[in-house]
Amino acid sequence: MIEINNLTTSKVDEKFLKRVARKVLKGENKEGIDLSIALVGQTRIRKLNKKYRGKNRATDVLSFGNDLNEIVICLREVKKQELARVLIHGILHLLKYKHSKKMQKKEEIYGKAIYY
Repeated sequence: MIEINNLTTSKVDEKFLKRVARKVLKGENKEGIDLSIALVGQTRIRKLNKKYRGKNRATDVLSFGNDLNEIVICLREVKKQELARVLIHGILHLLKYKHSKKMQKKEEIYGKAIYY
């Protein structure tokens, strides 16, 4: 199950986000996992970034794996057309990918595939 929790006043296309998430999970053979996507403001993501990464600044996306399977996205840090890219990036981190050429290539593949 994919759950969207919009904790902002911004409107988002939840069906689109779920479609993006499903496409990445299916492509990675992880269709059965539950995923929670939280959309938050700058203050909340800054606090999370400080607590879990020791960085006292806002960021675009954080991923929490293991028991949570949660992606936290700060809409103010993401340009509208990049929301899908940030979600894809977060899911790949959740699936234990590290920044690499392989991860970058997967981001490109899924980024192109979501519009077809």
